[in-house]
Amino acid sequence: MADGPAQDESTEPAVDVETLEREGDIAADYIEGLLDVADFDGDIDMDVEGDRAKVSVVGATLDELVGENGEVLEALQELTRLAVHRKTGNRSRLMLDIGGYRDSRRKELKRIGTEVADEVKRDGVVKPLAPMSPFERKVVHDTIAAAGLRSESEGEEPNRYVVVYPEND
Repeated sequence: MADGPAQDESTEPAVDVETLEREGDIAADYIEGLLDVADFDGDIDMDVEGDRAKVSVVGATLDELVGENGEVLEALQELTRLAVHRKTGNRSRLMLDIGGYRDSRRKELKRIGTEVADEVKRDGVVKPLAPMSPFERKVVHDTIAAAGLRSESEGEEPNRYVVVYPEND
């Protein structure tokens, strides 16, 4: 369950905000270059959320950079992480958002997670969900844990999915 609920924060190493800000700067430069080459307009916002840098591209006509079900966004995020790794020598957990896609998707996944948790509590039956990206599974795992239930990821990429278990399982 590599992408299951977050562990107790007291066991996590301290967040190095300066390093995360540097990752954000490198990522922003890389994304800005891609936007220029592809002739897309967009403003870039950088932030640190928890233990990762977050770079957001906002503006009109960015749907092509998100793609169907976020596939293009996922690919751009991986390319951006590689660019950061090339400059820093360290693996990056940077989060890229384009046109608010991840934020709106997070809200939808929390709603789905809450509904599934309620259903599993009510019916007492194990509930597998549709395949999801690692980002999506993490949001669902966190929502299920907050509801007091257990969840696990099963399957192989790209068809990895979340399974939600009743309290007595």
